[in-house]
Amino acid sequence: MPKRQITGTVIKKAGDKTATMIVERKVLHPRYHKTVKRFKKYLIHDEKNDINVGDTVTAIECRPLSKTKNFRLLEIVKRGEV
Repeated sequence: MPKRQITGTVIKKAGDKTATMIVERKVLHPRYHKTVKRFKKYLIHDEKNDINVGDTVTAIECRPLSKTKNFRLLEIVKRGEV
């Protein structure tokens, strides 16, 4: 089974080798038939402590690394504004 890949923006550095990223998706509202945004936060593992707040990154699913951390950093798509 292929592993899931998610792309989002880093919103917080959470401790050593961990970052919080937010993934935005657009869905159609069932009643009003208007596109609305839905957000979800994920904790991702950053082995080299390479990412910063504002970066756009891609993460891939892996084995559970902690209670809530199931993704690891795959690549940095775009660096954030410093």
